[in-house]
Amino acid sequence: MEKKQSSDSRKEDSRSTGKNQSFGIARFGTVEKTKKSEKDEYFGKVCVIPLGGLDQIGMNITIIETEKSLIAVDCGLSFPSDDMLGIDLVIPDISYLQERASRFKGFVITHGHEDHIGALPYVLKMLNRPVYATKLTIALIKGKLAEAGLENQVDTRIMQYGEYVDFGDIKVEFVKTNHSIQDAAALAIHTPAGVIIHTGDFKVDYTPVFGDPIDLQRFAELGKKGVLAMLSDSTNATKPGFTMSERSVGRTFDLIFAEHKDNRIIVATFASNVDRVQQIINTAAKYGRKVVVEGRSMVNVIQVASELSYIDIPEGTLIDVDELKNYPDEKTVLITTGSQGESMAALSRMAGGQHRKVHIHPNDVVVMSSHPIPGNEKAVAKVINELYMQHAQVIVEDTHVSGHACAEDLKLLYSLVKPRFAIPVHGEYYYRHAGALLAESTGVYKENCLLLENGDVLVFTANGEDVHAEIRERLNAGGIFVDGLGVGDVGNIVLRDRQNLSQNGIIVVVLTLERYSGHLLAGPDLISRGFVYVRESEDLMEEARVHVQNAVDDCLVRHVNDWGKIKNIIKDSLSDFLWKKMKRNPVILPVIMEV
Repeated sequence: MEKKQSSDSRKEDSRSTGKNQSFGIARFGTVEKTKKSEKDEYFGKVCVIPLGGLDQIGMNITIIETEKSLIAVDCGLSFPSDDMLGIDLVIPDISYLQERASRFKGFVITHGHEDHIGALPYVLKMLNRPVYATKLTIALIKGKLAEAGLENQVDTRIMQYGEYVDFGDIKVEFVKTNHSIQDAAALAIHTPAGVIIHTGDFKVDYTPVFGDPIDLQRFAELGKKGVLAMLSDSTNATKPGFTMSERSVGRTFDLIFAEHKDNRIIVATFASNVDRVQQIINTAAKYGRKVVVEGRSMVNVIQVASELSYIDIPEGTLIDVDELKNYPDEKTVLITTGSQGESMAALSRMAGGQHRKVHIHPNDVVVMSSHPIPGNEKAVAKVINELYMQHAQVIVEDTHVSGHACAEDLKLLYSLVKPRFAIPVHGEYYYRHAGALLAESTGVYKENCLLLENGDVLVFTANGEDVHAEIRERLNAGGIFVDGLGVGDVGNIVLRDRQNLSQNGIIVVVLTLERYSGHLLAGPDLISRGFVYVRESEDLMEEARVHVQNAVDDCLVRHVNDWGKIKNIIKDSLSDFLWKKMKRNPVILPVIMEV
């Protein structure tokens, strides 16, 4: 990439020609891509390597690397897509960190959401390093580590806003931001090539429910000194205007409570949205209602937030779920998990009539206080349908504000920071593409707006005012599947088998051969699961059995004694028969027993 233009005429020429450029599939500008062969002649160099968080929602992790040090920003998980059958979670592949363990200094965490901290208990078992984060974030991480049996094995350090962590030639400063969870932070990462700002997930909230607003003054100060690059949240880049303050939801709750004084109110929201829970509790106390917190993750987060004084619960307001029967419906409020339609969450179990202690009543008003995450729309609709089937009223409008910056907020931050390079992160390609357009509109050169892909090794090299950027190589940035207690033992081949089984079923062919003579003593018998309903397809199954019988007889006549070959002949013969007959391709598993 060419260095940033210095003259006004050059700047105007770049803008005019840039507007007419067509955008590549994986690039916004014209960043160079070269092999890692030539020797650097620059005295300042830093690599930015996203291993997750791009082209997806979740599994956020970004590597910042110099010649002496290497750190990881966040370490989150993602939830499986529909084609990942049986998979519970997906965590990042940290092979790159393991290969450079001697230079890897630790994790710096922006905030306490699952997509930013959820993989830590798995990753720290493989590569134990210190974890640096703000107070509430560390408390949530410690809870996860305790569940994984790592509570006394990991060095966790609480950071204050404005405080630095010194990693040698990398220094990281924590900067106050706002988000849908308390203690969110941006990171100002000071490197030999310049300052890199990672915003984390953020919004601009001038009137937060708890704590201070975003530290725009510090962002402006960093911008005046000069910022090499900004990795910015782009989740809401496609949405015009400003993100509303969290306090606006409090006014909506007040109206809902005032309008439904004779109903029990159930509010479903994210467990981590402590400010939302605080406003629900405040409104419940105002209207003389008792509050029940239901859902394991919700109870855990509220307990931690209460212990750290991040939430204020008036005395006598909170009651246990077993005490609900002691109060009339109109005097109670339930705050619960399940706003995303998760099958095992408390609200989903209530809607399906499977919750042991809470049953939906026809007089209930259920408030869905969140927007469905992309991909969860069907699950959320299913829960809402089930609630209506039980004659509850469901409210979904104006009950949520986003924790992410909309277009005008993003332009504000770009205008204050004035980064030389803009790298939109967090989310699908079209979110990040919109973020790049916003960066360009605030003065970042079009060719300096970079749309990276997971695994890209972006190298910045600086020599005074000259800055050079290029993508040196592409790393393997695929996720590692977590299935039950197994981590990484399920790969693409196993997933393909599961997909084939789910789509086509299985036929097991069982036969018995005599050990020395090879004579067929019993079978072949065919056992089918997920292929056809055997009782209604007896003719087909008998025809298939005869087909296999003929294939086995042919093998014995030709004195084929290799059982592996016999199994392959059975599979090929039966597969061809079923495809011609049914246009189906089930998994065929021959089993030969020896007597």
